[in-house]
Amino acid sequence: MFSSARKPTQSNTPAALRPLSGSYPPCVGQITLFAPDTEIFAQGDRAGSLYRVEFGAVRVYRLHADGRRQIVAFHLAGETFGLEAGGTHRFFAETTVHAGLSKVSLVAGEMVSQDLMALALGSMLDAREHLLVVGRQSALERLGAFLVDLAERLGDVDTIDLQMTRVDIGDYLGMTIETVSRGFSKLRDEGILKFHGVKTIEIVQPERLALLCG
Repeated sequence: MFSSARKPTQSNTPAALRPLSGSYPPCVGQITLFAPDTEIFAQGDRAGSLYRVEFGAVRVYRLHADGRRQIVAFHLAGETFGLEAGGTHRFFAETTVHAGLSKVSLVAGEMVSQDLMALALGSMLDAREHLLVVGRQSALERLGAFLVDLAERLGDVDTIDLQMTRVDIGDYLGMTIETVSRGFSKLRDEGILKFHGVKTIEIVQPERLALLCG
């Protein structure tokens, strides 16, 4: 069903994978299917389109001169990304899992200015939230804030199916994978989290997790 990296395919919207409501732009055409770790666009590529995550997840990142990767955002189902102030992309974007994206061309005028303004404002708020998260003093506070944010974006859920690796989380929070793993273990040992398999996390004590984040 899914193609190999960098060779997406086309499909109609699967009924079981419809996007969350309340985000824009709406799906205006076919969904492109991507395998995990497939590049959507690269830094320096020509911009001019927006992408909506219909299912799956996307990481947006930049590579530093020394080869280090800094993830600046994760986009989940129902969220839109790709808006640029100039004519080229400033970041890379890749899928983290099997994903389906719909595409909206800004050149074709498929979005009105009000939608673009709201999307730009949302991007600014996301960037500010990321700065607040990575600016926290302790690694445990950063990890807790990350999980609270994910739960809220998924609809205030108590169970999260992580769609990114611990390496991804570390590159987003400015932590090593060892620190991320120790943080998860501590939250589990304190009874705040419960793991169901490798990637499914149940937030057993959401109040304590929120208190940890300040």
